[in-house]
Amino acid sequence: MPDYELEKAAVSRGFKLICGVDEAGRGPLAGPVCAAAVILPDGADIPELDDSKKLSEKKRERLFDVITETAVDFSVAYGTLEEIEELNILKATYLAMNRAIDGLAVRPDFALIDGNRIPYGIKVPCETAVKGDSKSMSIAAASVLAKVTRDRLMLTYDEKYPLYNFKKHKGYGTREHIELIKKYGLCEIHRLSFLKGVLR
Repeated sequence: MPDYELEKAAVSRGFKLICGVDEAGRGPLAGPVCAAAVILPDGADIPELDDSKKLSEKKRERLFDVITETAVDFSVAYGTLEEIEELNILKATYLAMNRAIDGLAVRPDFALIDGNRIPYGIKVPCETAVKGDSKSMSIAAASVLAKVTRDRLMLTYDEKYPLYNFKKHKGYGTREHIELIKKYGLCEIHRLSFLKGVLR
């Protein structure tokens, strides 16, 4: 379970406002990539908070409300489908992370970022943490906000493009999703760069 050890280590180095940063949606075949930045109060107790991938949808939804009510500040942003196609998914993810940090009204002086590569363009001191959403409460909170926000967006896409059942798979490359793509072709939110092999 995540804790505050990474945050405490940053505080011991003189930083005060620590934000956690994570993304959701790097792997799907459709839709944008989403990132969130969250500043939690020192030692905030959020029971059951964990890496969003380990939580049920119902629990993520409940924790979303707890996190947004508890946080000192939070921000969610996207890397668009067009940016994914023009730049690549990694650069679009970095754009989303930068936008999430820049969208905080309370300016952090340090960022903890899930992963093993520091995103290009980050304007505050930062460090990465591999599997950070399982280690840091701040990153875990960001992972939940990013995942829930993106899933909610995919539900709106399901209403617009009902043939693809986005409400179920959220754009990920499940067998059902791929079969539906082969049957109906692509819609406007599919990532062509991810589907070249599928469409042969």
